[in-house]
Amino acid sequence: MLAAMAELTHLNEDGRARMVDVSAKPATERVAVARGRVRMLPDTLRRIHDGGMAKGDVLAVAQVAGIMGAKRTPDVIPMCHPLMLTGVNLAFQEDARPDALGQCALTIQASVSTNGPTGVEMEAMTAVAVAALTIYDMCKAVDKGMTVDEICLVSKSGGKSGSYERADAGALTAPHGSRS
Repeated sequence: MLAAMAELTHLNEDGRARMVDVSAKPATERVAVARGRVRMLPDTLRRIHDGGMAKGDVLAVAQVAGIMGAKRTPDVIPMCHPLMLTGVNLAFQEDARPDALGQCALTIQASVSTNGPTGVEMEAMTAVAVAALTIYDMCKAVDKGMTVDEICLVSKSGGKSGSYERADAGALTAPHGSRS
Protein backbone atom coordinates (compact mmCIF):
# COMPACT_ATOMS: atom_id res chain seq x y z
CA MET A 1 0.00 0.00 0.00
CA LEU A 2 2.75 2.49 0.93
CA ALA A 3 4.67 1.65 -2.26
CA ALA A 4 1.60 2.48 -4.33
CA MET A 5 1.13 5.76 -2.43
CA ALA A 6 4.75 6.74 -3.16
CA GLU A 7 3.80 6.87 -6.86
CA LEU A 8 0.98 9.32 -6.18
CA THR A 9 2.61 12.73 -6.03
CA HIS A 10 -0.36 14.47 -4.45
CA LEU A 11 -0.26 12.38 -1.27
CA ASN A 12 2.04 12.98 1.69
CA GLU A 13 3.72 10.26 3.76
CA ASP A 14 0.51 9.91 5.81
CA GLY A 15 -1.58 9.32 2.69
CA ARG A 16 -3.24 12.75 2.88
CA ALA A 17 -3.61 15.28 0.10
CA ARG A 18 -0.82 17.77 -0.53
CA MET A 19 0.17 20.22 -3.21
CA VAL A 20 3.37 19.09 -4.93
CA ASP A 21 6.38 21.36 -4.33
CA VAL A 22 7.60 22.52 -7.75
CA SER A 23 10.06 25.12 -6.46
CA ALA A 24 13.12 23.11 -7.59
CA LYS A 25 11.75 22.44 -11.09
CA PRO A 26 13.12 24.61 -13.90
CA ALA A 27 10.79 26.89 -15.81
CA THR A 28 10.21 25.62 -19.34
CA GLU A 29 7.88 26.56 -22.16
CA ARG A 30 4.71 24.48 -21.79
CA VAL A 31 1.68 24.24 -24.04
CA ALA A 32 -1.47 22.16 -23.66
CA VAL A 33 -4.40 21.74 -26.03
CA ALA A 34 -7.77 20.36 -24.90
CA ARG A 35 -11.03 19.76 -26.69
CA GLY A 36 -14.66 19.09 -25.86
CA ARG A 37 -18.06 19.20 -27.46
CA VAL A 38 -21.55 20.51 -26.85
CA ARG A 39 -24.32 18.55 -28.60
CA MET A 40 -27.55 20.36 -29.37
CA LEU A 41 -30.58 20.52 -31.63
CA PRO A 42 -29.98 21.80 -35.18
CA ASP A 43 -32.13 24.88 -34.48
CA THR A 44 -29.96 25.74 -31.45
CA LEU A 45 -26.79 25.59 -33.54
CA ARG A 46 -28.43 27.69 -36.25
CA ARG A 47 -29.43 30.33 -33.69
CA ILE A 48 -25.88 30.42 -32.30
CA HIS A 49 -24.48 30.78 -35.81
CA ASP A 50 -26.98 33.48 -36.79
CA GLY A 51 -26.66 35.42 -33.53
CA GLY A 52 -30.26 34.66 -32.60
CA MET A 53 -29.93 33.89 -28.89
CA ALA A 54 -31.61 36.32 -26.51
CA LYS A 55 -28.56 36.45 -24.20
CA GLY A 56 -26.27 37.70 -26.99
CA ASP A 57 -23.29 36.43 -28.99
CA VAL A 58 -22.89 32.95 -27.52
CA LEU A 59 -19.43 32.22 -28.90
CA ALA A 60 -18.00 35.62 -27.96
CA VAL A 61 -19.16 35.16 -24.37
CA ALA A 62 -17.99 31.52 -24.29
CA GLN A 63 -14.56 32.62 -25.57
CA VAL A 64 -14.14 35.11 -22.74
CA ALA A 65 -15.54 32.64 -20.19
CA GLY A 66 -13.06 29.99 -21.34
CA ILE A 67 -10.15 32.40 -20.95
CA MET A 68 -11.36 33.37 -17.50
CA GLY A 69 -11.78 29.70 -16.60
CA ALA A 70 -8.19 28.91 -17.56
CA LYS A 71 -6.97 31.80 -15.41
CA ARG A 72 -9.06 30.64 -12.41
CA THR A 73 -8.22 26.92 -12.58
CA PRO A 74 -6.42 26.77 -9.20
CA ASP A 75 -9.53 28.26 -7.58
CA VAL A 76 -11.63 25.21 -8.54
CA ILE A 77 -9.11 22.36 -8.88
CA PRO A 78 -7.59 22.02 -5.40
CA MET A 79 -4.08 20.74 -6.23
CA CYS A 80 -3.39 23.01 -9.22
CA HIS A 81 -0.67 25.62 -8.83
CA PRO A 82 -1.42 29.26 -9.64
CA LEU A 83 0.43 29.90 -12.90
CA MET A 84 1.30 32.95 -14.93
CA LEU A 85 -0.37 32.01 -18.21
CA THR A 86 1.30 33.51 -21.27
CA GLY A 87 -1.50 32.67 -23.69
CA VAL A 88 -5.02 31.28 -23.89
CA ASN A 89 -6.92 30.83 -27.15
CA LEU A 90 -10.20 29.10 -27.93
CA ALA A 91 -11.58 28.00 -31.28
CA PHE A 92 -15.06 26.74 -32.12
CA GLN A 93 -16.11 24.43 -34.94
CA GLU A 94 -19.73 23.82 -35.91
CA ASP A 95 -20.89 20.43 -37.17
CA ALA A 96 -24.40 20.96 -38.52
CA ARG A 97 -24.91 17.31 -39.54
CA PRO A 98 -27.38 15.73 -37.10
CA ASP A 99 -26.25 12.47 -35.49
CA ALA A 100 -28.45 9.41 -34.83
CA LEU A 101 -30.16 11.31 -31.99
CA GLY A 102 -30.85 14.32 -34.21
CA GLN A 103 -28.22 16.50 -32.50
CA CYS A 104 -25.56 18.69 -34.06
CA ALA A 105 -22.28 19.54 -32.35
CA LEU A 106 -20.17 22.52 -31.48
CA THR A 107 -16.55 21.55 -30.79
CA ILE A 108 -14.44 23.74 -28.51
CA GLN A 109 -10.65 23.65 -28.56
CA ALA A 110 -8.45 25.53 -26.09
CA SER A 111 -4.72 26.12 -26.29
CA VAL A 112 -2.95 27.35 -23.14
CA SER A 113 0.71 28.24 -22.70
CA THR A 114 3.08 29.27 -19.93
CA ASN A 115 6.75 29.40 -19.11
CA GLY A 116 6.88 27.78 -15.71
CA PRO A 117 7.71 24.80 -13.51
CA THR A 118 4.49 22.84 -14.12
CA GLY A 119 2.15 22.13 -17.01
CA VAL A 120 -1.11 23.70 -18.15
CA GLU A 121 -3.17 20.63 -19.00
CA MET A 122 -5.77 21.38 -16.33
CA GLU A 123 -6.01 25.01 -17.46
CA ALA A 124 -6.72 23.92 -21.04
CA MET A 125 -9.38 21.41 -19.96
CA THR A 126 -10.94 23.94 -17.57
CA ALA A 127 -11.10 26.49 -20.39
CA VAL A 128 -13.03 24.00 -22.54
CA ALA A 129 -15.36 23.00 -19.70
CA VAL A 130 -16.19 26.59 -18.75
CA ALA A 131 -16.76 27.59 -22.38
CA ALA A 132 -19.05 24.56 -22.85
CA LEU A 133 -21.04 25.33 -19.70
CA THR A 134 -21.37 28.94 -20.83
CA ILE A 135 -22.80 27.79 -24.15
CA TYR A 136 -25.29 25.62 -22.25
CA ASP A 137 -26.24 28.50 -19.97
CA MET A 138 -26.80 30.91 -22.85
CA CYS A 139 -28.88 28.41 -24.86
CA LYS A 140 -30.79 26.43 -22.21
CA ALA A 141 -33.96 28.46 -22.70
CA VAL A 142 -34.36 26.92 -26.17
CA ASP A 143 -32.62 23.53 -25.70
CA LYS A 144 -32.45 21.97 -22.25
CA GLY A 145 -31.38 18.64 -23.80
CA MET A 146 -27.88 19.83 -24.74
CA THR A 147 -25.00 17.66 -23.54
CA VAL A 148 -21.38 18.44 -22.81
CA ASP A 149 -19.01 15.58 -23.58
CA GLU A 150 -15.63 14.34 -24.72
CA ILE A 151 -13.53 16.86 -22.80
CA CYS A 152 -9.99 15.57 -23.18
CA LEU A 153 -6.34 16.51 -23.45
CA VAL A 154 -5.34 16.57 -27.11
CA SER A 155 -1.64 17.37 -26.69
CA LYS A 156 0.94 18.81 -24.34
CA SER A 157 4.57 19.79 -24.63
CA GLY A 158 7.32 20.80 -22.24
CA GLY A 159 8.41 19.64 -18.85
CA LYS A 160 10.06 16.49 -17.53
CA SER A 161 7.49 14.11 -19.02
CA GLY A 162 7.97 15.58 -22.51
CA SER A 163 5.37 15.68 -25.23
CA TYR A 164 2.04 13.88 -25.48
CA GLU A 165 -0.27 13.63 -28.47
CA ARG A 166 -3.63 11.91 -28.26
CA ALA A 167 -3.83 9.07 -30.78
CA ASP A 168 -7.17 10.33 -32.15
CA ALA A 169 -6.13 14.00 -31.93
CA GLY A 170 -7.27 15.16 -35.37
CA ALA A 171 -6.56 18.89 -35.46
CA LEU A 172 -9.50 21.22 -35.21
CA THR A 173 -9.74 22.63 -38.69
CA ALA A 174 -11.18 25.98 -39.60
CA PRO A 175 -13.77 25.22 -42.30
CA HIS A 176 -16.64 27.51 -43.17
CA GLY A 177 -18.76 28.00 -40.09
CA SER A 178 -15.81 27.82 -37.69
CA ARG A 179 -14.82 30.71 -35.43
CA SER A 180 -11.84 31.37 -33.27
